[in-house]
Amino acid sequence: MAKGYWVSVYPALSDPERLTAYDKLAGPAVQAGGGRVLSRIPSRGGRVVAHEAGITQRVVLIEFDSFEQAVSAYESEAYQKALVALPDGFERDFRIIEGID
Repeated sequence: MAKGYWVSVYPALSDPERLTAYDKLAGPAVQAGGGRVLSRIPSRGGRVVAHEAGITQRVVLIEFDSFEQAVSAYESEAYQKALVALPDGFERDFRIIEGID
């Protein structure tokens, strides 16, 4: 069975501290849904080398055991509460993708 992934990119993130309320709710919701954070860069000390467009945006990569589990975690009541906590004015590109089996 192919794994599922959440990929979040924040094109314009001038004040990462404003995400604190979202992070406090989203972390437990992701864990309850079976998700494992694989990478959260550059805001948490991770290293990045940018090529092509040269943009070093915040990128979060979360792995689930299946695509269906990834979708279910996003649709969960706990994660929907976290989404409400995202501050106004934040731009985010969020995708759920299926891994290659």
